[in-house]
Amino acid sequence: MNSAIATGSSAPHTAPGWIAREQTSPAWMARVLAIAGVYNILWGAIVILLPQQTLALLDLPDQSPVTLNFWACIGMIVGVYGVGYLAAARDPLRHWPIVLVGFLGKIFGPIGLIKPWNDGTLPSEFWLTIIFNDLIWWVPFALILLAALRTRGGRA
Repeated sequence: MNSAIATGSSAPHTAPGWIAREQTSPAWMARVLAIAGVYNILWGAIVILLPQQTLALLDLPDQSPVTLNFWACIGMIVGVYGVGYLAAARDPLRHWPIVLVGFLGKIFGPIGLIKPWNDGTLPSEFWLTIIFNDLIWWVPFALILLAALRTRGGRA
């Protein structure tokens, strides 16, 4: 194992597989963003192709055309984030603004759902989506952003 990767140092290395490009970011950052990218693209595609079924799985009974169209749009947005994460995986410290936009979406998305959940208009089952689409990514995205900040000497 490359000692730079094992220690988390920022010595140059090659990113995993098809992302291959010389970079100065630790390998785990590229892997996290590649996994996030693939996950978001797949999740988005499933929601776009199967909006009724995915809403039913989340116990959301409103199957009106407006709801289905909005839900498919959310799938498209999530999928586009995935493309951004794959681009950022090529060099996470260089492409930190993409990670920042994703991080903010993963924070503000759940915050925006607190009121409907408290009002009883959003079923508890929906929080499974929030766990996997947002919450599990908070720590790795924050660590990438902190590393980018340190690399840039505290400058954004």
